[in-house]
Amino acid sequence: MKKLTVFRNPAEDKRITYGINLVMEELERQGYEPLFLERPEDPADYRCTPGKKIYAGILEEDEFLRWAYQEELLIFHTQAPKGEGFYLQTLPGGLTVICGGSSTGVLYGCMELLERIKESGELPEEIAFGDEPVFKLRGPAVGLQKTKIEPPRLTYEYPVTPERFPWFYEKEQWKEFLDMLLSMRCNVLYIWSGHPFSSFVKVSDYPEALEVTEEEYERNCSVFRWLTEECDRRGIWVVLKFYNIHIPLPFARAHRLELLQSSIDPLVADYTYKSIVEFIKAFPNVGLMVCLGEALRGDQNKTAWFVETILPAVKQGLLEAGIREEPPVILRGHDCNPFTAMEGAKKLYSNLFTMWKYNGESLTTYYPRGVWQERHQKLSEIKTTHIMNVHILADLEPFRFNAPLYIQKCTQAGRSRLGANGLHLYPLFYWDWPYSPDKTSERLRQMDRDYFWFAAWFRYAWNPDRDERAEKEYWIHCYTQYYDISRETAEKLFEAQEDAAQCAPRILGRVGITEGNRQTLSLGMTMSELTNVDRYRPNRELWNSVARKGEQPDDYVKKELAGEKHVGETPYDMISDVRVFAESALKKIASAVSEVCAGGGRRQELFRIKTDIHAICLMSLSYCKKVEAAMKILLYKYTMDEKCQGDFKLLEEAAELMKESLDYYRELADLTQDTYLYANSMQTRQRKIPFTDGDAYGHWTQCLPEYEKEYMSFVRNLDGLKNGVLPRAESEEEIVPLQPSGFTLLSEECETYKIEKGECIFKDSHGQIQKAAPELSNLTGIRMDLGDAMNGGVHIKIRFEEDSYLLVGYMQTGGVEWLKLPDLETNTHADDRGGLAAVYRNAVKTKGCPVVEIHAYQYEKGEHDIYFGNGGYMIAGVVSQQTVLAPRNADLGGEGLETLDWMYGQ
Repeated sequence: MKKLTVFRNPAEDKRITYGINLVMEELERQGYEPLFLERPEDPADYRCTPGKKIYAGILEEDEFLRWAYQEELLIFHTQAPKGEGFYLQTLPGGLTVICGGSSTGVLYGCMELLERIKESGELPEEIAFGDEPVFKLRGPAVGLQKTKIEPPRLTYEYPVTPERFPWFYEKEQWKEFLDMLLSMRCNVLYIWSGHPFSSFVKVSDYPEALEVTEEEYERNCSVFRWLTEECDRRGIWVVLKFYNIHIPLPFARAHRLELLQSSIDPLVADYTYKSIVEFIKAFPNVGLMVCLGEALRGDQNKTAWFVETILPAVKQGLLEAGIREEPPVILRGHDCNPFTAMEGAKKLYSNLFTMWKYNGESLTTYYPRGVWQERHQKLSEIKTTHIMNVHILADLEPFRFNAPLYIQKCTQAGRSRLGANGLHLYPLFYWDWPYSPDKTSERLRQMDRDYFWFAAWFRYAWNPDRDERAEKEYWIHCYTQYYDISRETAEKLFEAQEDAAQCAPRILGRVGITEGNRQTLSLGMTMSELTNVDRYRPNRELWNSVARKGEQPDDYVKKELAGEKHVGETPYDMISDVRVFAESALKKIASAVSEVCAGGGRRQELFRIKTDIHAICLMSLSYCKKVEAAMKILLYKYTMDEKCQGDFKLLEEAAELMKESLDYYRELADLTQDTYLYANSMQTRQRKIPFTDGDAYGHWTQCLPEYEKEYMSFVRNLDGLKNGVLPRAESEEEIVPLQPSGFTLLSEECETYKIEKGECIFKDSHGQIQKAAPELSNLTGIRMDLGDAMNGGVHIKIRFEEDSYLLVGYMQTGGVEWLKLPDLETNTHADDRGGLAAVYRNAVKTKGCPVVEIHAYQYEKGEHDIYFGNGGYMIAGVVSQQTVLAPRNADLGGEGLETLDWMYGQ
């Protein structure tokens, strides 16, 4: 055994101790016999101890290190360590010094030394190396969330119990995950929940708010306290994220309140304030991340909630706990005006951070630009730490994404183009943590399957500016070691995964409806979504902020017909590039795997990677063919006459391309039938593209029949069109009016009226009805002053006599005076009561107002206080939930057969 001495640091810091113990354990494995001794009183006497020695400490606080520095024994050839920086140096007399700018810096120095010992098998004879992180915050998000909603609770609402989240209580798995994060130099763990307080604290004034049993409560507190301590010794800060305003189900029932509060209620404010006070007292070292939406409406309300309820509660909790140091508070700039919120917050609180999404809710580019780039830059100018949030990854689900060089460019863009100096990273299958979607005999863990996803992001959050050619060699070496394969095989694996990584981001950026959670890219898109994109309320910032500058299919065809020059990436550019990347990736991974003998463990993972890339290739080729078909249809659409007659050759060519696309999709469905449980981790009605309901349409095999019907409808209707046959419009005489359901209007500022010609939809004589869809003719509407609706919004208090649909009309324009339809891009609750999709499109024409589309929201029997936010809208009536609502386009806004949606069976 080789002798080695470790001088104890008298400060007994838990992070330094943890780091030194890890180093000692590795040295023992390498044949050393460590001996712990007290540090000599006279620093110069360290030389009296024979053999190799180790000492670790914080530069500015440690007497021995200050002595060594003053004596010019400890000399930094780089800058002296600060914060989380460290410096390793061998001093004369065989003493290896681990010097940090903080206890976390010392810990990271220990991890660096540990890695070098593992690689060489011994303590280095000579070392002089310093390093520090570029991004101040680096860590993953873990959700206390489920794939499906648990009625009557809504999205995000899951009390923490062993039945829902058994993994939360598994300490050994936590240790394994935390050790992985430490090895990747993470310093934060973000834990997301809708309303976590009712699972972790008691509020004496509101005992009814506790959502778990006494036994579960005690266990939750014990595990969470243990978790924060385990994180702390690894230099990891725990941040708890919550939405606003959510309240516990038993509290809502006890006080006859809505689960989601869209405005500030004094009772709810008092409960929330006291919950946060108790949480800060119980867990003073845990940071908070605040999302001021998605339920709370109105920027003024959100700012007031932040500066009048949340931050005062944090300060009061600190006061009662006798703590001076402010825990960090992160303001997530989502669904709010973060600038006004921060302006007010900085007057009350100093330890503030900001956060905003990197590419929205997908990963689409390392060229962020446009409005979203400007928002990031303005947030970074506030001069707090600004965090880039790599969020949801809806376009990558359910596949692996092991593309380190792509990820490196994203971190570089986050720092250089967005001004970010913090990283918040989602796992690749967030809603089903800790499990991956692979269909295996025993569920795979994401921390294992997606190890390189985490490793790459956190490597480049530490230092984005590593040389790209050297990095390729680094990752090839990692793959060689990790999978026990040859360098040649590892290089093919590396290149195959980098090629595959280009496919989904390019497809979504050019033809997607949204980067948001409502689209599952891997499941494909309908032809209507490609050729009548406005119907699906596209998020144009996908195209304008987080995709290469270019043209969508509709734009391209219009420019082509107008003889205009094309600018940027065209759909045909995307098709050409994606096809090359997809086929190259498949060829390389097939070659790599052919060189590997079958086996278990990590080698088995190589075959799953091959399946992933095969699936990505089939998905990509299916998209390429379908987009080509869409281009033909759009050209026909913009050159046909008023009877939909035109160059049928275009539609015939489109039909053949649709068939080829469908063939690829059938192969994709067959491949994934036995390899994936599902494609999307959020299996709720919030998923809308390609089909509504992420549970009913969560796998390729579930979507395939819909695409087959789409193709057959197109072929059949094309034959009819050639013979001059068009769909027969339903006459108004054939339409049966809806039967009203009873209700009592309790709001004095509102009044009822009949839905008929000549009536105004607002009290202050705005919006005289000129024509309404016949379905609405028997109904009684509710109207308010347009001025009140525009200036702060209106509360509609109403009592329903039975479970009912409230028919709400939205104006089809972008004016600031009109209420905006809830948006799944910013509000995951937008479809909690249904109603996100229009029931009657172009249904009411009024004088002086835009055309109105009718949406149906579900409400339970009883009293409700309904607040939608600022802006004018129409209440067209109330009908029973037993009513079958047949969606249609009433065509009072002028849209008709020219969209060609009828050809696809829409």
